[in-house]
Amino acid sequence: MLEIIVFLPLIAALAIALGAPARFTALSASAFALVLSLVLAIQFDLTKEGGFQFESARPLLDIGGFPDLSLSFGIDGISLVLLLLATIVMLSAVWVAPGEKQIKGSSKLYYLSLLLIGGGAIGAFCSTDLFFLYAFHELALIPTFLMIGIFGHGENRVKTAWTITIYLGVGSLILLVGLIMALVGVGADTFNIEEIIALAKSPETAIAAGEQKWIFGILLVGFGILVSLFPFHSWAAPAYSDAPEPVAMLHAGVLKKFGLYGLIRIAMPMLPAGMEALTNVLLVLLLGNIIYLGLVTIAQKKLDRMLGYSSVMHMGYVFLGIAAANHLGVSGAVLLMFAHGISIALLFALCGWVRENYGTVDFEKLGGIASHVPKLGLLFGFAAFASAGLPGFANFAAEVAIFFGAFKGAEDGIGWIQWATIIALWGVVISAVYMLRAYRSIFLGECSKTLSAPADMTWAARLPILLLLVALLVVGFVPEILNQFIRPAVEGLFLVKAG
Repeated sequence: MLEIIVFLPLIAALAIALGAPARFTALSASAFALVLSLVLAIQFDLTKEGGFQFESARPLLDIGGFPDLSLSFGIDGISLVLLLLATIVMLSAVWVAPGEKQIKGSSKLYYLSLLLIGGGAIGAFCSTDLFFLYAFHELALIPTFLMIGIFGHGENRVKTAWTITIYLGVGSLILLVGLIMALVGVGADTFNIEEIIALAKSPETAIAAGEQKWIFGILLVGFGILVSLFPFHSWAAPAYSDAPEPVAMLHAGVLKKFGLYGLIRIAMPMLPAGMEALTNVLLVLLLGNIIYLGLVTIAQKKLDRMLGYSSVMHMGYVFLGIAAANHLGVSGAVLLMFAHGISIALLFALCGWVRENYGTVDFEKLGGIASHVPKLGLLFGFAAFASAGLPGFANFAAEVAIFFGAFKGAEDGIGWIQWATIIALWGVVISAVYMLRAYRSIFLGECSKTLSAPADMTWAARLPILLLLVALLVVGFVPEILNQFIRPAVEGLFLVKAG
């Protein structure tokens, strides 16, 4: 079943290329992938601490002197949560995409690109072979570049497409160098992730502490560029604002989580001494995301650019949970990856509706539209509250776990991570400021006479929005729905006990 989920979007993309109805095929494949992912969640063995489930392996290459290569898949609680994130957002992104006749250009290319982005992310999260984990991510990047350059917004979309290509291409190359160094360091003759981590934890094959520092630094830069860690962030906001909204939903909501997943899955368990040595550096960088980029977000005057910087800012909280390096912090980081992915996809979907119906997302040209479109105003209010971390939404539950995780051990004295957390808490205030400012600018006040008054959101437009909103509320009120999967995976991966 897991192989079906991984390859279903890719097969559907191929079918569209060969002439199948684009929108119907993409919607059907996305919906079926989500249903199968929910079935896997129901069948998941919660009594097993760590390790992959639903495993499959198909050997591809066994040559002496080269690591064994296998097309292998499996999921633990961490990758299951990210699989659910990917399938929920992929269905919503395809759902809110324009109809085939409304797309200026090839509708086949549009829809198959969305499937390739979503399918690449799913493949990366489900791969238990390091080679294919990397390869599936690269597969998803190619249609991202094309979609921005061909179907994006604004006059600078081609320049933006080239910028993101260069940034993420360099990041991927740096990441590849770090992964090769890690493989060579443990003397691995396989790409199997579990076997590689076992070698890294064995006293006989573990990488020396001094070497770990360099390798972890390279991986942090490589993964950090892909995640838009400060100061490698400048590609992200323009890319999301110029991209078609379904692409922004998929990349900001799902694909960007690959770098965070890689740090948790590979870098932390393989290179614990390296991470410990560079924790203070990571703390400084993540504060750049939260505080500096939070202030930059406040200064934005267009909704799409504000959401782009907001997405970059919130990555700092996930890095804080990773830097905590304990069960509670890392569990909160995984939960926030899900919550942020859903909430930013929801906001970009609503931003696309505003752009399509009002022809602008400029705050100065909007205002007072809640009187015309109250349903949109209500949904955007929920989305804004979720992003700002209001209680009742998944974002709040995740951020609280991260903050408490970062403060574990403070009874012995306030350390650098606790001071960083105190500073990072101001990001909650910053988030509330720019989200409430955006809501006021768009929906409240006097409506501009130059704006036409479109009909409010129809049920067809609201259903994919409600799918995302319900996911945020359900997990927000009952975070144990996902924590029951995350907790055993974190305990098994890092060999720590809950507390």
